[in-house]
Amino acid sequence: MNLAEMLGYADIGQLSRIADVYHCDCNSHSKNDLIQSILRAISNKEGFKNVVSSMSWEEKRFLNSLLFDSQNAFSLEELIARVQLSRFDLEAQRGAVSSASSQPAASVKREGSVTSASGKRTRKARAEEQKQQPQTPREIISRFKQTGWLFNGFSGPSRYLFHIPDDLKTRFGDELARQLRSSLRYTGEPEGFRDEQGLLAEDLLALLHYTARQEPPLNAEGSMYKRNVQQLLDSLHIREELPARGAWRFGYGRRIKDYPNRLSLLYDYAYYNELLAEQGEKLVLTAKGQRWAEERILEEPTRIYRFWLRLYKGAVPNLLSLAGWVDRLADQWVTVASLRTALEPLIKPYYYDNPSAIFDERILRMMMHQGLLQIGEKQGEGMVIRMTRIGRAVVAGVYVAVHDRIELE
Repeated sequence: MNLAEMLGYADIGQLSRIADVYHCDCNSHSKNDLIQSILRAISNKEGFKNVVSSMSWEEKRFLNSLLFDSQNAFSLEELIARVQLSRFDLEAQRGAVSSASSQPAASVKREGSVTSASGKRTRKARAEEQKQQPQTPREIISRFKQTGWLFNGFSGPSRYLFHIPDDLKTRFGDELARQLRSSLRYTGEPEGFRDEQGLLAEDLLALLHYTARQEPPLNAEGSMYKRNVQQLLDSLHIREELPARGAWRFGYGRRIKDYPNRLSLLYDYAYYNELLAEQGEKLVLTAKGQRWAEERILEEPTRIYRFWLRLYKGAVPNLLSLAGWVDRLADQWVTVASLRTALEPLIKPYYYDNPSAIFDERILRMMMHQGLLQIGEKQGEGMVIRMTRIGRAVVAGVYVAVHDRIELE
């Protein structure tokens, strides 16, 4: 449903509140006049651009979580959860405040006159403290209602659900894309680039064939010994280094702690789809795995991509939208440095993985391994990427619901 239709269902009280936000000069007792004035104000291209520009990153992240979601109705609890996921800047600020509050009292007093001589907070200090308090998720949702971005349903059970107008959702996506593109550096084709289309599916078969031949032994933790892992890596199209001893590795799959990133994805995919099994002290093929190996079944890229989204979203909750932005912005050769800078504010750190590492290693490199994008080196520009034709079709054709994730044990 578009904005005009939702405004038509809204009561005059809500219309008056929205009109006040946009400083509409109209008859507040006429529903038709209110609707027309609101539509004119929001339809103004320059005004809409300013509205999006003035949003905080927290607000943009919240709307971004709805942008790539095909779900069209949200409960209050779902929206509160999405607001909370978008507030990692505030988490960092709270950490800084907490650190500052642990300083000795004398040093705090020297920083500014937040206390009186008797040690009590002044009225001015209390007012300033209240002003700096972040809005609660409910307050943020209420504000989006007042600005016409969210509407309650109008009949039956849908009255308790929230909707975002389809045309506003599209316009927000277009305007945010325009703002992100303005900071990107596009370039010509590099001298050479890596393109791994089809190789992941072939190496999935190589994993099955190696398992059938060797039935590699497993250690007490259930993983292959390093000698076997190295033999397997030597048989694959893409060579990877074994994980460094003592390096932290968790959150990106069941065997990410034992195997390199790409091999870990292959192994977890085969394990999840019951192509191989950890049987006692050795790794063996299942009957399904034997059939795949004998018939040389090559898995479709859409199925691997869906699995990757569901597996990695525990660590990167908005992975679907981040992959969507890479697809939308890397339709031609673009420098990784500029794309990383543009999208980093949307990426929440995950333990020791900062946004830069998540973007480079967990998103771009894994999308390259799936054949979704090409990565090259351009003289004077550094690393550059571009989506492949298959990659664009895969990303556009796959949707994973926010709670649809895989947790392998």
